[in-house]
Amino acid sequence: MSSPGTRTRGCIEPPTLVAIREAADLLRAGDIVGMPTETVYGLAADALNPEAVSKIFAAKGRPADHPLIVHLPSAEHLPRWAASIPKDAIALARAFWPGPLTLILKRTAEVPDEVTGGQDTIGLRVPSHPIALALLQVFDSGIAAPSANRFGRISPTTAAHVHEELGERVAMILDGGPCAVGIESTILDFSRDVPEILRPGAITPEDIARVIGRRPRVRGEVEPVPAAAVSAPAPRVSGALAAHYAPRTPLRLVNATQLVEHAALLAAEGSRVAVLAHATPNPDDSRLIWQAMPSDPAAYAQDLYASLRAVDALNADFILIEALPEGPAWRALADRLGRAAVGSGAGDSP
Repeated sequence: MSSPGTRTRGCIEPPTLVAIREAADLLRAGDIVGMPTETVYGLAADALNPEAVSKIFAAKGRPADHPLIVHLPSAEHLPRWAASIPKDAIALARAFWPGPLTLILKRTAEVPDEVTGGQDTIGLRVPSHPIALALLQVFDSGIAAPSANRFGRISPTTAAHVHEELGERVAMILDGGPCAVGIESTILDFSRDVPEILRPGAITPEDIARVIGRRPRVRGEVEPVPAAAVSAPAPRVSGALAAHYAPRTPLRLVNATQLVEHAALLAAEGSRVAVLAHATPNPDDSRLIWQAMPSDPAAYAQDLYASLRAVDALNADFILIEALPEGPAWRALADRLGRAAVGSGAGDSP
């Protein structure tokens, strides 16, 4: 490990106890650090320090009204951050924390506006990655940590991805290996009359229903709801913009039955095409680059962002992705790919 006086900013450090303690010291000093979680790598700052939080927005190029998720050492820290905690939220925290579930609750007065985007709500979760938990326990307070990438781009799932994205913008990056879940947490809103999933993730509506005895509403689903449930707009949350998680290469989602033909037509027009699909037909055309993706949704999620980064680096003219199967297990992945397609092809972030 590099000594504090000689380390280059943005260096990747093995997660020794010394490195974790130094990362906590950097956070206390108002700096920002790359932190592994089970979902994606986070760009961490002291959530009670507005100046430190502002460095997250500057490093990412993130709009200032876009709220951040605060990571806690344990559920026992909730009362410092949440002014009102429904019993169903407590039940879900007991069931899924540490884990990839973010709860949107009414905030306390102690929480800076910079964290919430000026809203009266806050997103909170306890991550399950052992390095994240170790850092949180040493720091002993809330850490704001959105994904450690340039705003709108592909989320990082390794320490190397963080370094590629942010370089010396971060003080150090703790290397926790590849992320086990691979996509961002489920965001469940408890700030209004009816619980609503505002961002799908590994924790599904069906998982939630098994704990609280009712299925939450899901943003984007068409369903009858009481008038009171829609009387207030949903709070702004991370990852809910139409364009997000996006490669610089134009990305298209293509039905499995049309994928080979669509790729061949683009190649015949002279385009170089990268394809992510469940099967690889091994075409003779050198302009077609096929990469196999897992057929299991959990394994697909683990591989998704790393695979997107890999094909985005090929300087192809197009990325084609086989449209995903229907069903609850694929819902969050379809959400990410749909937003990636909308935001793709926009070139470099500012």
